[in-house]
Amino acid sequence: FSSLYSQIELNITQICLAKECSEDEVSETKLNEDPKVHGIYLHLPPASLTSRVLNTLKPEKDIDGISDLNMGRLVRGDLSKVFVPPRASAVLDLLEKHDASSEGKTILLVGGEGSFGLTLQCLIEKNGMVALKSNWNSKSLQRQVCLCLCVCVDIEISRAQKPKPVDQLAEQIGLLPEELEAYGRSKAKVQLSLLNRLHAQPDGKYVLVAGITPTPLGEGKSTVTIGLVQALSAHLKLNSFACLRQPSQGPTFGFNLHLTGDIHAITAANNLVAAAIDARILHESTQSDKALFSRLVPSVSGVRKFSPIQISRLRRLGINKTEPASLTPQEVHTFVRLDLDPSKITWQRVVDTNDRFLRKITVGQASTEKGLIRETGFDIAVASEIMAILALADSLEDMKNRLARMVVGTSRSGQPVTAEDLGVSGALAVLMKDAIKPTLMQTLEGTPVFVHAGPFANIAHGNSSVLADKLALKLVGRDGFVVTEAGFGADIGMEKFFNIKCRASGLRPNVVVLVATVRALKMHGGGPNVSAGTPLPKEYIDENVDLVAGGCYSNLRKQIQIAHLFGMPVVVALNVFRTDTQAEIDLVCQIAKECGASDAVPCYHWAQGGRGSIELAQAVNEAANTPSNFQFLYHLEMPIVEKIRVIAQKVYGAEDIELSPEAKAKIDYYNQQGYGSLPICMAKTHLSLSHMPDKKGAPTGFVLPIRDVRASIGAGFIYPLVGTMSTMPGLPTRPCFYDIDLDPVTEEITGLF
Repeated sequence: FSSLYSQIELNITQICLAKECSEDEVSETKLNEDPKVHGIYLHLPPASLTSRVLNTLKPEKDIDGISDLNMGRLVRGDLSKVFVPPRASAVLDLLEKHDASSEGKTILLVGGEGSFGLTLQCLIEKNGMVALKSNWNSKSLQRQVCLCLCVCVDIEISRAQKPKPVDQLAEQIGLLPEELEAYGRSKAKVQLSLLNRLHAQPDGKYVLVAGITPTPLGEGKSTVTIGLVQALSAHLKLNSFACLRQPSQGPTFGFNLHLTGDIHAITAANNLVAAAIDARILHESTQSDKALFSRLVPSVSGVRKFSPIQISRLRRLGINKTEPASLTPQEVHTFVRLDLDPSKITWQRVVDTNDRFLRKITVGQASTEKGLIRETGFDIAVASEIMAILALADSLEDMKNRLARMVVGTSRSGQPVTAEDLGVSGALAVLMKDAIKPTLMQTLEGTPVFVHAGPFANIAHGNSSVLADKLALKLVGRDGFVVTEAGFGADIGMEKFFNIKCRASGLRPNVVVLVATVRALKMHGGGPNVSAGTPLPKEYIDENVDLVAGGCYSNLRKQIQIAHLFGMPVVVALNVFRTDTQAEIDLVCQIAKECGASDAVPCYHWAQGGRGSIELAQAVNEAANTPSNFQFLYHLEMPIVEKIRVIAQKVYGAEDIELSPEAKAKIDYYNQQGYGSLPICMAKTHLSLSHMPDKKGAPTGFVLPIRDVRASIGAGFIYPLVGTMSTMPGLPTRPCFYDIDLDPVTEEITGLF
């Protein structure tokens, strides 16, 4: 440490004594009287620190504060005359930096015996905190730890961690300053130019976190994702990145609360399209061809000129002209008339709030709208096709092209009408130009995270963005790991990740982590229903290995088999709750491996952070380094009906499918329009492998009803509707907003956890 000492202008002299030196040899020192010596530190075994040795030191030179006089003054509280031990002072400084020094906090001292422990206890209590002491081997340690942890709720734990500045985080992961757009101190957008700079860099390992069929309470895929990347990076010392979806404000009033405005941009873009649709219908219904043409192609300084987006429309109509005056009356008519059928408009407005009364509305009732009344509705913002496009686009140009292809309705002649036909797609790209850049954040342990996109997992593919994954895979390098998650169970989010997202990105995963909980397995094994906000039935609190086994041999086994359909190795992560018993934990891990998982391990990340997922990280590292045989479930050239049937039979376990007359007509229409080769995005309940939410385990022998088939042409998939599927959730009796408040002095938000 000589270089460190010189930097802080300390001159250190080390005096080495014989191992078996006597008390007299230690005490006979002339350092007390040497004016050049300002402090003495006795680095001796505890047995050698006798009262005679300690009291040989002059109190003003006792830098460790262990002499009887210094210790007595400290205990009495007379800190003005005592040399406070630097180690104890350092601990207090760390606590203050993490906002843990305010009165009323409880601190558990594990170890720290002797003078150091006593000193620390005195300083903690002098600062208004309560100090509990325990040895590592104390039988009361677990009780005391629980007592202390009860004092710190989730939000306090979060706030106790001071995130590193985002520019420092960016430098550590290899970003250049010009590739970062800071949003405050701890988050930033990342420029897509990074992909060009790192195009030759090999990708890291690609890990997907999926789950068994969840309970309505959720089983913790996101927490497993965070725990895993923290274990990989902070404990296994491997470059790691998490890629997460941005949660909607609607159902959660979530931690992000606007974040960098991505969902606001999607809302603005979506509703611009909706406004353009109704405005166009109004103007076409009240104006002649000549008047429409005059307004759509206005004369500026005596010159009429088509905009580039209008020239694109002319080309699609087969009109190869660029001079407005050269169009014939019929060409003018074709150009200005979208002729949207109001009954076949598929585009809805969105808002990022659970507002059930907007599910069906009537618009156009004002007298100024000329009687153009029609029924429509609102979706939750994350259900917008624009959100799905954001998640699947691999560049700004690709996003712009996808936005242009969005079909908003059908003309009276049966032709699809797109956002580009409306002339709005360029403006949409402008609104979305910042939203397409992933947002860089970090975990409590400093692991980098991209939070980007959050498509509705029922009617869309329910995965974070392709761009976030691609950027992260380049940043971690060949030996690094990128961990991302898929929405709901493996039958929904994972299937769509493989068949839709992987087709769009060209990326191939290395391993699937399948999250399970004892609670959910008991439900699938025959336990009673559970619901948010009500106490758990005793079956989920008391040990019941029979229910656990039933859930493992039904739902867990089926979800492992689904992953194997794609040729993927599976590691089962059992997210442990405090009510789980060791017998239940051991049984899940044993049966999971019997059912084909390459490994199955319990995870304690909720209580221990990354340290609680080390075993999972090791299992994932081993599985990711073995060859996988990834394959898609179906070929795109298969007919739409057959692609739906393959998913229903192989993934859900259905005997067959049943198409309604409306679904058959829609499929015929999409085939006619050339959309038959798009992948399938099934819209069904997440609470069962079947279409029946109350059917748990792994149902078989049922017929899957397809009541309707719709298309997201810009996103690039067909989505069949299985049963009734709401795209606008409703608020519960007691929403989260009852607990959320703002401190007007500190501007801290309360009630989020």
